[in-house]
Amino acid sequence: MGAEPELVDPAVVLVPFPAQGHVTPMLQLARALVARGVAATVAVPDFVHRRMGSVDAVGGVALASIPSGIPDDDEEPPGFASIAHAMEHHMPAHLEQMLARGQAPGARGTACLIVDVLASWAVPVASRCGVPVVGFWPAMLATFGVVAAIPELLSKGFISDCGSPISTEGLNKDEAKADLQIANNLRVVPEDLQLGTKELLPWLVGCAASQKSRFAFWLQILQRAKSLRCLLVNSFPGEAAEEGSRQHGAPRGLRILQVGPLLTDGLLDNPHELPAENPSMWQADGSCMDWLDQQRAGSVIYVSFGSWVAPIGPVKISELAHGLEATGRPFLWVLKNDPSWRAGLPSGYLETVSGRGKVVSWAPQGGVLSHEAVGCYLTHCGWNSTLEAIQHGVRLLCYPVSGDQFINSAFIVKMWEIGIRLRSSGRGDVKDYIERILEGEDGRRLQEKMNELRERVAVGEARFAAKKNLKAFVDGIKRDDLAPGHLAT
Repeated sequence: MGAEPELVDPAVVLVPFPAQGHVTPMLQLARALVARGVAATVAVPDFVHRRMGSVDAVGGVALASIPSGIPDDDEEPPGFASIAHAMEHHMPAHLEQMLARGQAPGARGTACLIVDVLASWAVPVASRCGVPVVGFWPAMLATFGVVAAIPELLSKGFISDCGSPISTEGLNKDEAKADLQIANNLRVVPEDLQLGTKELLPWLVGCAASQKSRFAFWLQILQRAKSLRCLLVNSFPGEAAEEGSRQHGAPRGLRILQVGPLLTDGLLDNPHELPAENPSMWQADGSCMDWLDQQRAGSVIYVSFGSWVAPIGPVKISELAHGLEATGRPFLWVLKNDPSWRAGLPSGYLETVSGRGKVVSWAPQGGVLSHEAVGCYLTHCGWNSTLEAIQHGVRLLCYPVSGDQFINSAFIVKMWEIGIRLRSSGRGDVKDYIERILEGEDGRRLQEKMNELRERVAVGEARFAAKKNLKAFVDGIKRDDLAPGHLAT
């Protein structure tokens, strides 16, 4: 008799959308899979791989570089138009070659492809290669619900073919109230969140042509999502009380598994054995950690608007700068060292606040938020930033800028009550709201709520449910059976 075939761990290839806020949770998902006996490779465009130091592996996860056809630029990553063109016209052939090599005789081959929903270009590649494809949503389930509801909103006449909201009943003369009324009619998030259409619908950004283009992008994603076996969501079970009954417009038969937060210490048994920070597309200024060591516990205001959103503009930067100075408190401000981001900083500001305030172009955010000196986080409410704040129990001062940040902010303020919404970037508001969150009764109440949510998400029932969902998914991979009905929770 012949020898028994050698058992090989199932292999999975993960394809993120090429932005830091998407690459990071995909790497975290890959680590969680590796910890459960799955061989994971994260395939990123070459320009992302270069910015991450061209490393071959991190935390047991292999990194593969996909040629993008985008020229080198050491200063800034390419814009969305260049990325979209590369994803649709240059990268598919290279990913197909990679998957074909994985199917070589004698190899186990690729058990499945896990594709970031925004990187839907990889879905038809998997189909051509005969590889099962699973979706990944790096944000809240609620925000996926908004996008997945598009077909229903179209069929019911709530939005036009270009994605513009349409009123179905008489409107109040007050424009703001009318907009809120239309948003409530859509019924894609709880009415208590009180979101207008431009805050609710992620394609309503920029001019009419831009909105139309963004809406077409989401329509293409939904069309491709119809072939997904299941969808892994980087959110915690129970993010909203009624989420179990609301999976608006999700493709029929799609199994949704919430497996988050995919933070290093959330789903791994020995997180201390892994590096604290994932590779970043941005070079962090480590001096801010030494600076934090010199500050009193709970005294520092941490300010960051992430890496992907556009600059908030010179007027707002100027007002925010004056507001932070007026607090008289120590602050750490992440602000790219680029004219488009720093335009508006008062003349000599960095020298004026030196010692009490520190401005860096990028910071090791996990380390910053875990530092005892940090008292609050003035944030754009990106989902990764929100999860990191919850992980470390840091209350939030919310200033959403675009996309899903408005929905995230509404959940933070009104659903979970772990933060407050900054009314404006005006210096008076900045000073007053920071005082509220650090010293007032509001701050104490927010911290209590944050501690409760942190407990539930980090070690309580939400973490238990997420680990159970992830186990169900891994078991499906190991059985070579990713049919939605078999991924029971």
